Amino acid sequence: MTRIGSRTTGRPTLAEVARLSGVSPITASRALRGVSTVAPALVEKVVAAAASLGYVANPAARALASARSHSVVVLIPSLSNQLFIDTLEAIHEVMRPRGLEVLIGNYHYDVGEEENLIRNYLAYQPCGILLTGFERSEASRQMLAASGVPCVHMMELGGEPGALSVGFSQQCAGRAAAEHLIARGRRRLAFIAAQLDPRVMQRAEGFRQALREAGLCAPALEVLDPQPSSIGLGGELFSRLLEQAPEVDGIFFCNDDLAQGAVLQALRQGIEVPQQVAMVGFNDLPASAHMVPRLTSIRTPRAAVGRHAAQALLNLLDGKRVVDERQDMGFELVVRESS
Repeated sequence: MTRIGSRTTGRPTLAEVARLSGVSPITASRALRGVSTVAPALVEKVVAAAASLGYVANPAARALASARSHSVVVLIPSLSNQLFIDTLEAIHEVMRPRGLEVLIGNYHYDVGEEENLIRNYLAYQPCGILLTGFERSEASRQMLAASGVPCVHMMELGGEPGALSVGFSQQCAGRAAAEHLIARGRRRLAFIAAQLDPRVMQRAEGFRQALREAGLCAPALEVLDPQPSSIGLGGELFSRLLEQAPEVDGIFFCNDDLAQGAVLQALRQGIEVPQQVAMVGFNDLPASAHMVPRLTSIRTPRAAVGRHAAQALLNLLDGKRVVDERQDMGFELVVRESS
């Protein structure tokens, strides 16, 4: 009887998959990782052989053999935000043809939790890391620098010299919202925000700058809540704002779900939008185009950020020269009925 499995574990090995499918172990490995250069017919044979043997790849062993895994780590602050879901989908589309596995870490907007994820994932010797923004603990910075693992930062522009970033100016986006409301003749402008992560506060600063330049800055017309952003919270914060400043006639929300909740709350309270108060959201989530009234929002390039960040990381892995350390994907103000 022919023995199947490694001497130590008894599990089927890559060599056995290769032998059964009539290809080299390297070709078998590439076929199972989805590398696009392997002919479809060979992929089919290798996959069938692996299935018949019950073979499951051991990424830890592969990393030890090559001193580098075929995994890319993506660290994001939320899996409940559509922004990051779209970004992750785009990253997968770029990485999959190269046979790279995408390991996702969700740190819930907590720099301590991100630090633990970085420490744990670096033990797996990833070939690259995609990070969200630039704000993290000093320990995280030191670990990343010492690891030598190529990194690309997403969603923001800037950072230290040599740091690659793919995103857009959050501050300019906040300024654009203010300038739009001012151009619509609104003068009692407010900012409503939740979560209060660094990118939210950058938008807030851009909004404030535009108001100061127009002589309209009123710090009291801000409602900032550290809770996670949601439709329900948007309605609550809108009501809270009107209690504090019933004369407000224009509002910029840090995220569309807050704005959507405010639109619904205004409907319940008989407040006309935009006649009494104009509203502008952020991210242009799918439901915003179907609200009543349809929501004006700043459309963010979340999929483009994912694609370009992933490609930038691949370029680093391929040893290609970096032409532009800051890739600005821009944003678009989508004007609809709410403003």
